[in-house]
Amino acid sequence: MLKILSAQQIKALDAYTIEQAAIESIDLMERACRTFLNWYVEKFDERLRTGIVCGTGNNGGDGLGVARMLIERGYPVTVWIVRGDTAPSGDFNINLESAKTSSVRIFEILNKEQTDNFFGEIDVLIDALFGSGLSRPLTGLHQWIIETMNNAPVKRVAIDIPSGLMADKVSIGTVFKADYTISFQLPKLAFFLPQNHPFVGEWCLVDIGLNKNFIRESETKFYYIAGKGPRHVLKQRSKFDHKGTFGHALLIVGSLGKMGAAVLSSRAAVRSGLGLLTVHIPRCGNIIMQTSVPEAMVSLDRNEEMLTSPPSLEHFTTVGVGPGLGTSYDTVKALQYVLEHFRQPMVIDADALNIISENRELLQLIPPGTILTPHPKEFERLAGKSHDDYHRLEKLRSLAMQLQSVVVLKGAFTAIAAPDGSIYFNGTGNPGMATGGTGDVLTGILTGLLAQKYEPLQAAQVGVYLHGLSGDLAVPELGVNSLIASDIIDFLPSAFLKLHP
Repeated sequence: MLKILSAQQIKALDAYTIEQAAIESIDLMERACRTFLNWYVEKFDERLRTGIVCGTGNNGGDGLGVARMLIERGYPVTVWIVRGDTAPSGDFNINLESAKTSSVRIFEILNKEQTDNFFGEIDVLIDALFGSGLSRPLTGLHQWIIETMNNAPVKRVAIDIPSGLMADKVSIGTVFKADYTISFQLPKLAFFLPQNHPFVGEWCLVDIGLNKNFIRESETKFYYIAGKGPRHVLKQRSKFDHKGTFGHALLIVGSLGKMGAAVLSSRAAVRSGLGLLTVHIPRCGNIIMQTSVPEAMVSLDRNEEMLTSPPSLEHFTTVGVGPGLGTSYDTVKALQYVLEHFRQPMVIDADALNIISENRELLQLIPPGTILTPHPKEFERLAGKSHDDYHRLEKLRSLAMQLQSVVVLKGAFTAIAAPDGSIYFNGTGNPGMATGGTGDVLTGILTGLLAQKYEPLQAAQVGVYLHGLSGDLAVPELGVNSLIASDIIDFLPSAFLKLHP
């Protein structure tokens, strides 16, 4: 799990690394250039013509260092320098002198009238104008050159962060539109928000050896679940465990015409490792459930078509409610009964969230530690409209803290908000999972993990990670376009095997 630090913290991290390692800042810059180079030469052939647009700060110094190294590798490189009102940094000047002695073609952009064909003979364009410390919108010559870069018919790569993009607040104005962003050591908060995707593109991290102790001791509310993710919290099984060890979950799901959601969530729950599963459904779904999920026990509602009469709740370890439920009056009353009488952490999804949004008094009945799993529209109904993605994150934190529960905002980089206001972005998953039923599968997985007595936040982290990983494992065999929710369940065992230590 990686921390996501603010722009100020990143600046302090650089300074601390230089001090503790007893090196010069130019040495750290050289290290950063080298790691960027390693990524670049793996991605782009040396026959491709590379252009680098540099500012006069340290990000521009990075660009000049990369230019020199690319020349040494045999790449044809052209550099353009855009000077601003501030004096060049010392490290920029050092790398500028080094670049001049290495046959790099260097031009200076002084005004908008020079030419409109700067990049006509370039295949790949690298942005090294501004780094993560930028705190104001681009104007004048810098704004114009970014617009020109964005209009060039080239592949675009940003060093550390696209110029014009603020690392941890809303960006206003012109921003470089990168196809690839190579971030040093840690990701930026901006990378996880949908509104910034057109600028960030595909991003990856490169390790430049920044001080690990500083990172470990830095305080933050934002984290990225990457690599092996939450494998350290997976529970181990012993020889004498039995089905009673792993909990008895109740899923309250389905209605006439929506029994598919009930089947998907149930199949996912039994695949997640719980001991026993009971599914409460309307009578119309009895044959469907008994034949589709033979591992589950069935509890039948009095009603033929919808939830009206939940079973006794006292014998269950946890409850998952919502997929395919419908929002009829009797179902609202039945959900209220569940919330009033089951006071342990549970999972609330789909129509159960919609019912709560329409009946706000039910919010106060949600048991602490519950996991809520809204998609963006469901979240908007719960928390209200947001001005932008940053504002939505604040609303997400506020809702989790208000309910003292875990709120899982589904999407690319699903955001998991904890009761203390921390937010964890998930690193697994792919666009193929944007299809009906995948949320029902997640509900089943989370319910199964809660039944096994995972702490709610751990259950959310493990469940969301496994859910996305299952989708990722399915893609090489099935492709992105053909992925369906059932595939995620089918690949869940492979995900467990990959994650388990």
